[in-house]
Amino acid sequence: MFELIALVVVALYVLQTLLYVVATYRKFPRLSEEELPSASVVVAVRDEQGVIVRCLDALDKLEYPEGKLEIIIIDDHSTDNTGHLVKEFIKNRPRFKLVEGQEPVAHLRGKSNALVQGLRVAKGEVILTTDADCKVNPLWAKTMASYFTKDTGLCGGMTCQETGNPFKGMQHLDFMYLLGAGSGTVNAGIPLSVIGNNMAYSRAAYDETGGYESMPFSVTEDSQLLAAISALKKYKIIYPLDKDALIESLPVEGILQLYKQKKRWSIGGLNVPLHGIAVLVTAFLAHLLAVAILPFFTSTGLTLIASIISVDLIFLTSVVYRLKLLSTIRYFPFFELYYFVYVITFPFILLFSKSVEWKGRQF
Repeated sequence: MFELIALVVVALYVLQTLLYVVATYRKFPRLSEEELPSASVVVAVRDEQGVIVRCLDALDKLEYPEGKLEIIIIDDHSTDNTGHLVKEFIKNRPRFKLVEGQEPVAHLRGKSNALVQGLRVAKGEVILTTDADCKVNPLWAKTMASYFTKDTGLCGGMTCQETGNPFKGMQHLDFMYLLGAGSGTVNAGIPLSVIGNNMAYSRAAYDETGGYESMPFSVTEDSQLLAAISALKKYKIIYPLDKDALIESLPVEGILQLYKQKKRWSIGGLNVPLHGIAVLVTAFLAHLLAVAILPFFTSTGLTLIASIISVDLIFLTSVVYRLKLLSTIRYFPFFELYYFVYVITFPFILLFSKSVEWKGRQF
């Protein structure tokens, strides 16, 4: 019976992953450049003096119709030189606006509170968000905004990470896997997740949800907004796999920082809808049972592990190939080893600790 259960669960995982592959190929209508809506890029920053100029320089190079784009930087009570660097950079750059972080709005804290401060002054019909550790490409805003045809409420974008060694490459493929799965579930009509460092949404849809002020506090405000817009059952939610909307972020430098990042994301993932829980449970059980069965049914266990590795490789190759990042698949062995450990252990970690640290704050 144990062997049969393991076979069924791994088969479900394989089918689930192949569904992602198919759904990421979905195409969506786009606006012409003349039809592009007004847009506001909103970036919340806190203690980012080491990366903020890189981020601002990339934002400054964004291509967009004259007079239709504004870039709003919210300094969320930085304790370092971030605010000064932003003020110096944006001098004589009229598209930029700096907003000083204010006291918390209602129950909000951290990043969601900072975003609300920026959204209060944003004038764009479409809101685009990214993070201070990200470098957007010049076509990013234009590409993301072009997907906002009639009734589009939210659009997700892909984020890769700087590579160069196995630890960085592993994190890059982790992003590709998680965001590829996000694209697959959204485009299959079962929205599960997006990432706030590459996301856009219509101001009308956001306002109709009541904004972050009307939502329970979450350390993953991006997925929370996805759920809120989805619950309206009025707007289209899409996640095109478009290389022109790709941005690059910086990987964390050590295991401890990676642990904190994954813990924050995992805790936020506990709030996903029922179909999201089913997806997460399937992945957890497939990896756990494939490893657990090895001592008892070695041949079956090896077959199940090989099946998981094979379908993960197919999925990731499909994603990085279309994003013109195929060379990064060389880091796959490091990613797969990490992913087995991560998927199996993190559910147990969350049973005992749900505290989160972000930018020097505890949540």
